[in-house]
Amino acid sequence: MFCYQCEQTAGGTGCTKVGVCGKNEDIASLQDTLVFALKGIAAYAYHARELGAHDEEVDAFFSEGLFATLTNVNFNLESHIELLLKAGKMNLRVMELLDKAHVERFGVPQPTKVQVGTKAGPGILVTGHDLLDLYELLKQTQGTGINVYTHGEMLPAHGYPELRKFPHLVGNYGTAWQNQRQEFEEFSGAILATTNCVLIPKDSYKDRMFTSGVANLPGVPHIKDRNFQPLIEKALTLPPLPENPGPTTMTGFHHQAVLALADKIIEAVKAGKIRHFFLVGGCDGAKPGRNYYTEFVEKVPKDCVVLTLGCGKYRFNYLDLGEIDGIPRLLDMGQCNNAYSAIQVATALAKAFGCSVNELPLSLVLSWFEQKAVAILLTLLHLGIKNIRLGPSLPAFLTPNVLKVLQENYNIQPITTPEADIKAILG
Repeated sequence: MFCYQCEQTAGGTGCTKVGVCGKNEDIASLQDTLVFALKGIAAYAYHARELGAHDEEVDAFFSEGLFATLTNVNFNLESHIELLLKAGKMNLRVMELLDKAHVERFGVPQPTKVQVGTKAGPGILVTGHDLLDLYELLKQTQGTGINVYTHGEMLPAHGYPELRKFPHLVGNYGTAWQNQRQEFEEFSGAILATTNCVLIPKDSYKDRMFTSGVANLPGVPHIKDRNFQPLIEKALTLPPLPENPGPTTMTGFHHQAVLALADKIIEAVKAGKIRHFFLVGGCDGAKPGRNYYTEFVEKVPKDCVVLTLGCGKYRFNYLDLGEIDGIPRLLDMGQCNNAYSAIQVATALAKAFGCSVNELPLSLVLSWFEQKAVAILLTLLHLGIKNIRLGPSLPAFLTPNVLKVLQENYNIQPITTPEADIKAILG
């Protein structure tokens, strides 16, 4: 961080304003965290606004939050922490706003079995997060013979009735964002990237890739005003995909669907059939150590239920964990923004059992990578949720002092090994 008092690196050997710059490393850490969170909140607010929804309190916070990071405006550690918790509150509001907008436009998600792989014929693969882009593409591809596939965070689209009603939305292809350069190369159809989590394409598929919305890549055609005709025309000129079905996976466990099972869940908990709930989800990535999440879910005892969301689920969502009294042991709640659904389920269960969320037989084991994950973590802290396990490593932008505050107040812990963490959680 640059010190504008003495025009040197803050805290460095040339910094003469020790009284001013001494805490700058921690202030810079908190400001970085706030900026990352604001980016995540902005992504959800953008999607909600595209669907006609906005929140004036959230909009106002963008000004407050960014202003607080301005040069020489705030050197107070405590007020920065308060701002981070307020960012968590605003992210909760915007996730609720986006959830409501999605439900009003596309219906309440329902548990849905999704075919993985490809069907014979022309195809378009849609990656990113924008359900409105997918909906408009499905309308424009009706009757063309083109099959449409989801990729990455678009998988939960299959649970929405207004999207599922299109018979040419045939399934999901591929996994999380970090694998797309290999997966897109092997997909012979056209590809549409709608939001973040898109990589610079290889030359081998660059000429059949398109972007829309905020996504933009050098040398790749950009769709404007959701007119997907260029993408459709390209798809029809490409070699057809082969008939190559894979396994199936489930999605669509929105909080309304899960809470419809609340009586059965409560009964199973009281009867000792469900011992514990694990929320295992978040962002996926390429860093070594993320196989931890696969092994964790594999080793979770059979009397436990796993909730998941975000693209982190691709580490284990093809596993067949079976059921407990008709309740699936693996419940995919949706995209990263559907952390709102997980919160609603936890809150409802806490109310039913007459306890706090922290007293529930519920543990959060999260993977993080980008800005929306930071915003969601702050939401959990705003709600006072403790004992979160975070990996594959703790954020490098948190200084030791800031991390100490979070660990003392919320007991945030780094993941260790699946065996050790499960044993510690279950006692």
